[in-house]
Amino acid sequence: MTSGIIVADIMTRNPVTVDPEASLLDCVKKMFKNKVGAVIITDKEKNFLGYIAQKEIHWAIIKKSEKEFRKIKAREISIKKLTTISPKASIEEAIKKLKKYRRLPVTQKGKLVGLITAKDILNFKPEFYPEFEELSKIREESEKLKRIKKLKERVFEGICEECGNYSSLYKSGEGLVCESCREK
Repeated sequence: MTSGIIVADIMTRNPVTVDPEASLLDCVKKMFKNKVGAVIITDKEKNFLGYIAQKEIHWAIIKKSEKEFRKIKAREISIKKLTTISPKASIEEAIKKLKKYRRLPVTQKGKLVGLITAKDILNFKPEFYPEFEELSKIREESEKLKRIKKLKERVFEGICEECGNYSSLYKSGEGLVCESCREK
């Protein structure tokens, strides 16, 4: 399909990086300044240590107080499952991995040498668009199913439609009911 094209041919060679001790606020500033969706965490020798994407920042904003947010270090909330790709890997291999991850740090012997995203591949070879479009639809449906599942489990406060008591309510076949009516 791409015969001979490897990750190193089309990767971003100097991705935006931060020190592991950088504050989350510094990470956000760097992301905005460089118009990127993630920053890569490396040490002074360019060893790849992790990355922080918008999703982790959103989590920290919601879960932490403003005071705590300012004290969070990059290494504390970086993604723990680190999936990388070799610069010598084929584009097909990168596409397979990008079906699960939005961006792939490119490493060689543990050192960061670049970053590859679907956008890099599509800029180089737009013919891959249908594959990524299908991937986007699959991701969207998966996210939608997760949201629906959360809504089904959501607890509301109000008056139980069964017994009339004010309580935490749960969705059931009969409507919104309290825990004791739900167990009946």
